[in-house]
Amino acid sequence: MKKIVVAGGCFWGVEAYFRDVRGVLRTEVGYANGNKANPTYQEVCNGIANHAEATLIEYDENKVDLKTLFEHLFRVINPHSLNRQGNDIGVQYRTGIYYESNEDYEVAKRFLDEKQTHLERKITVELKPLTNYYRAEEYHQDYLIKNPNGYCHINLGLLKDDEKNEKN
Repeated sequence: MKKIVVAGGCFWGVEAYFRDVRGVLRTEVGYANGNKANPTYQEVCNGIANHAEATLIEYDENKVDLKTLFEHLFRVINPHSLNRQGNDIGVQYRTGIYYESNEDYEVAKRFLDEKQTHLERKITVELKPLTNYYRAEEYHQDYLIKNPNGYCHINLGLLKDDEKNEKN
């Protein structure tokens, strides 16, 4: 099992989307790459903590590779939007790929460089080592399962049937 942390705006939708991707074993939402230990949602929202709302993805590399996960990320984000996804605006809604190994950095760097060659506008997805990651409060975990009519900026219908986990 491997893991990667991504940010794509509000973490509720990012988690809901990736939870259903074939090869993903587990997801959780949290706060990544910010300025303080154990931030609360309120601190992130009011700017005391400058973490990104992020999703930790644990996956079976024999069923899905990292590049495919990045393709899914780009399917659900606007890679040119700085600190904004959908109607959500603020530093916590930035997009990012946060890695823990040099191997994952290399895959992500090649992916972003290749994507940029096909785009006129600059990609604003940050690529940084994972720091200060903290699991979000329990009520945020699987939020859209607990609150099926909850807000989501992501079109969860973008996931094709042959891309879904066997459990779906």
